[in-house]
Amino acid sequence: MDRKTGSRPVAIMCSSCGKDTLLRREPVYEGFKRAGETLSCTACGHVFPDEAAVSFKAKKVVPGFGRQDLPPPPKVFDEREVLETVSRLCRHCAHYVVNPFLQRCSRSNREVEATDTCKQFAPKNPPDPAP
Repeated sequence: MDRKTGSRPVAIMCSSCGKDTLLRREPVYEGFKRAGETLSCTACGHVFPDEAAVSFKAKKVVPGFGRQDLPPPPKVFDEREVLETVSRLCRHCAHYVVNPFLQRCSRSNREVEATDTCKQFAPKNPPDPAP
């Protein structure tokens, strides 16, 4: 089983009919409890005793690009601009009022979004330490 994607290989070369085909996995139940699964060829219906008896096709490795070939992400803003903007977002303002249906600015009484900014920004007071 491929641990990264959680998928199991399905492409096989059937030892019974010799065709390049797919593997069918069907669960087997004893009452309501899963007891295992049957493995069969989709072309001829041959049932394999276990997964070790199945001849899976080898995955082709194609040389190509890797993570080292990706260009670095572009920097649109310098760090100073990012810090100034992020610290002035409405969600960090003392006048930002959160409601399940609508967010408002208590100073201008307008509807705002958490990522909006304004010139009348006032930082929230830090929470009092717990006693």
